[in-house]
Amino acid sequence: MISKTKKAARSFAVAFAAAATLTMVVPSGNAFAIDHVACRGGENFLKIWSHSGGTQSVDCYANGGKTSFGGWWVDKISTGNNDLIYYDANGDSVKIERWHEISFPNRPPKVNAIEIL
Repeated sequence: MISKTKKAARSFAVAFAAAATLTMVVPSGNAFAIDHVACRGGENFLKIWSHSGGTQSVDCYANGGKTSFGGWWVDKISTGNNDLIYYDANGDSVKIERWHEISFPNRPPKVNAIEIL
């Protein structure tokens, strides 16, 4: 009986040590949580002017991550202190560096998702 108990305890200890080693060796990913925030003057948020179905919108975002943009047409982008990738309806991805402002007066892109790097 004692040998079965020792064997079970040893197996448990080995499994626990393996799990602990994997936890320490395998890096955890960064937790990204892009946030839709209120647009305020003087802030360096990502700011996007867009329209869809007769409705216009101005939206601001902060923090790294990726979120759906719903296929809205983008008229203007101000990146603030954010590097941005937008994913358009054609399947293309476009990177825009921080501190840039771009307008699309004639052919605005239809954007499915945005990502702050």
